[in-house]
This record gives sequence, C-alpha cells and structure tokens, in this order.
Amino acid sequence: MEINQIASELFLSHKHLTDTVQKETGNHPCHFYDLKILDEAKKMLLQTDRSIAEIAKTLTYDPSNFSKFFKKFVGQPPGQFRKENKK
Repeated sequence: MEINQIASELFLSHKHLTDTVQKETGNHPCHFYDLKILDEAKKMLLQTDRSIAEIAKTLTYDPSNFSKFFKKFVGQPPGQFRKENKK
C-alpha cells in the first residue's frame, strides 16, 4: 500500500500521518517501506535461484536502480550478499 492509501484507511491526511510517524520514530514512513522491501529481497536472494533482475522486477524496481538501493542499505550489492550468505 502507498502512504496515501494507508492514511485514507486510518482517516488521516497524508501529511498528518507522515508528520506523526516522523516525529515519533525519527524516520519518514518510506524508511519502513524500504526496510520491508529489503527483507523480501534478502529472502528471495537466499531462498531462490531467481536472477537479481527478476527479483528487482518483482519488487517493482529497475534492476540497476535496485542494485544501488540494495547496496545503499545493506552495504554490498545483491549478488555479493547472495554469494556470502546463501547456505
């Protein structure tokens, strides 16, 4: 769900929801969305043999942008993460 949809379900404005979450947690709501995407990406990288491009597309990312996004948060590209963590 997008932030607008969540705010609507809670009968709040987008701005109020964003401001409240940021004030209470110190993070923009998108931060939590990004963490959820990373959790799913890590699971797919470790539990499947799908290509990084396929995983990126499943998570609605362009493959090159996904690799940059993943590395920014995890500290290593998805291929390296898979190689070092897959059992």
